[in-house]
Amino acid sequence: MGETDVAATLRSPAEIIKLRDSGRLLARVLDQVTGAVRPGVSTLELDELAFEIITAAGAQPSFLGYAPEPGITPFPGSICASVNRVVVHGIPGPEKLAAGDLITIDCGVLLEGWHTDSAVTIAVGPVDERLAGLLLATETALADAIPALQPGNHLGDVGAIVQESVARAGFAVIPELGGHGIGRAIWEEPQVRNYGRRGEGVELVAGMVLAIEPIVSAGGTELRLDPDRWTVRTADDSVTAHFEHTVAIIEDGPLVLPATGCLF
Repeated sequence: MGETDVAATLRSPAEIIKLRDSGRLLARVLDQVTGAVRPGVSTLELDELAFEIITAAGAQPSFLGYAPEPGITPFPGSICASVNRVVVHGIPGPEKLAAGDLITIDCGVLLEGWHTDSAVTIAVGPVDERLAGLLLATETALADAIPALQPGNHLGDVGAIVQESVARAGFAVIPELGGHGIGRAIWEEPQVRNYGRRGEGVELVAGMVLAIEPIVSAGGTELRLDPDRWTVRTADDSVTAHFEHTVAIIEDGPLVLPATGCLF
């Protein structure tokens, strides 16, 4: 689909309730998984915890087994666990977290036919002022952008707000990565870029559901892809942060689905 082929997703209050239920489960998953983060814990252990919570609730992990195109090995985890210089799509494994690491936990849930998607970056113990600033800047950019998700606004408005918020803090968005539509599928059109011009791009309408996700680097923004064709790293080994919410646009404005790790 192209940028103009965007249809409203939500068509009834019942669908909003189901989507909200998916978001509430996702919030619980992220709360418990982030609560288990500490030095010595492996990313595989965090993934196993997420799988247990999701499946015990009668839901499915949105990411597990997903393959975007033929020839790519399906993703093997329930979460993406991206540590330090891994930007997105880190595959859970035996590596153990250490004090001073940053870890992004990105998770999707499919419940009663509706997907929600959320991410949070947290520090494993104390970090220096620069990294603490990176976390705050990325989380703040998400909080700044969400109020712009109003019918009649455009995706360019959202992208411009994210880019400007991050730049004010002295950091840079990674232009190749951003958010997306979500709902019946985990990734749908339109792309939601973390940069743009006000008044440009897809017009927002009531019924749309979007995953808004600033992805920000403390250094360079060029990327490289590992041979597994999933793991994305910064080319200069800069550390990054990533915060995400699923947001439904209703007539009254943005409906932030219950999630964790945000300022509001």
